Amino acid sequence: MPDILAENLSGKAVMGSDGTELGMLYNITMDLRTGELDDILVDPSDETPARNIDFDTDGGGRYRVPVSRVQAVKDYIVVQR
Repeated sequence: MPDILAENLSGKAVMGSDGTELGMLYNITMDLRTGELDDILVDPSDETPARNIDFDTDGGGRYRVPVSRVQAVKDYIVVQR
């Protein structure tokens, strides 16, 4: 995947590879020791089905999607489901 500036990700919609709209990108977490990206935090939309979402959540109810599951970044951020 080509390099993408973080500022270009702000407000991007996140979609599962199966077409499920998961919500909007909220933030990105990283390991401060290594500088490696850990997770993207996704703020679920009202239309996101509560069932069959296989991601952990943080204290605010946002999905923690491992960066390794990001498949594409174009109009949407597409993550493997």
